[in-house]
Amino acid sequence: MKKLSIKAKFGWIIVNDGKYQKDIIIHANGEITKREKKKSKYLKSEYGHTPLSERELHFLSQEKFDVLYIGTGHDAALPITPEALEILRENNAEILPTPDAVKKIAKEQNKFVALIHITC
Repeated sequence: MKKLSIKAKFGWIIVNDGKYQKDIIIHANGEITKREKKKSKYLKSEYGHTPLSERELHFLSQEKFDVLYIGTGHDAALPITPEALEILRENNAEILPTPDAVKKIAKEQNKFVALIHITC
């Protein structure tokens, strides 16, 4: 995978020439899709914020990657359910505040997948 041009501020992220104002997934093949946040919405009242749940991570089994990044928001406030955390640990995910994840992604030379939360 070639290096990406990536920059993020609270509420948006730019990847190459595309600007996104939603949480995104950068797939191992370079495709960018919207995070499937609706799959975790039912847990919002329990966490006070829509968490990252295992229901959102099923796509990982279809990816071929060396590194997995989770950007937890600019203030690192994205909750992660215990079940999702277990899946992330199994995949040796780097779970970082979004600004730190973006810096690492910009330098990444291996095939990676990233799920990036762009707000809190």
